[in-house]
Amino acid sequence: MKVEINLYATLNRYLPDHVRDADHMIEVSEGITVSELLQQLNIPADQVKLIFLNGVHAGGDAVLEDGGRVGVFPPVGGG
Repeated sequence: MKVEINLYATLNRYLPDHVRDADHMIEVSEGITVSELLQQLNIPADQVKLIFLNGVHAGGDAVLEDGGRVGVFPPVGGG
């Protein structure tokens, strides 16, 4: 199944090149959770602050469905 993955700010570097250069669709296994997807992309857990699944705030245990949209944001610093 395919899901759309959007990694924002500093997390964008974890997108595979073929995904970054295309429509941000990635092939995943049926029943995969957000946390499992982030692990497959080698994104350190401490680099993730917010997760949205289909536009709604979600946790890492949310199960992805075909055609789902995942947005992941890092912690933001500044002042």
